[in-house]
Amino acid sequence: MKKILLLLFFGFGVLNLKAQTSTNYDEALAKSLGADEYGMKMYVFVVLKTGGNTKESKTKTDSLFAGHMTNIGKMVENKKLIVAGPFGKNEDSFRGLFILNVSTIDEAKELMQTDPAIKADLLKPDFYPWYGSAALPLYLKEVDKITKKNH
Repeated sequence: MKKILLLLFFGFGVLNLKAQTSTNYDEALAKSLGADEYGMKMYVFVVLKTGGNTKESKTKTDSLFAGHMTNIGKMVENKKLIVAGPFGKNEDSFRGLFILNVSTIDEAKELMQTDPAIKADLLKPDFYPWYGSAALPLYLKEVDKITKKNH
């Protein structure tokens, strides 16, 4: 009886292990995206807050934010920016966010120095390591299909 129970226990354990392994796993895709065994990877999450420079003219501010938008496009082209977008009005001075396809905060800080609005202190970035789906960059391939107007 003990042997039967042991075999049943072992059999259920093997079935349980098999159930935990994805049947759709694509090793080449996982490697190309830098995924770990859970399909995840490290990114840097950046919260953009209102910076200390509040004395620029509207013309200068508009120019710097136009440069900010151009820089966003460049980071997407270089596969460094995965997600970007503004926050709605809030009490925390949060203006926007980036999820950067870099693995260290130092890399993210260096990348943020390419942004004219950050360099001019119109925006101030706060950096956080973030563990998310390695498949996140794949959504960028579909963006053009759902975007009717560009900024």
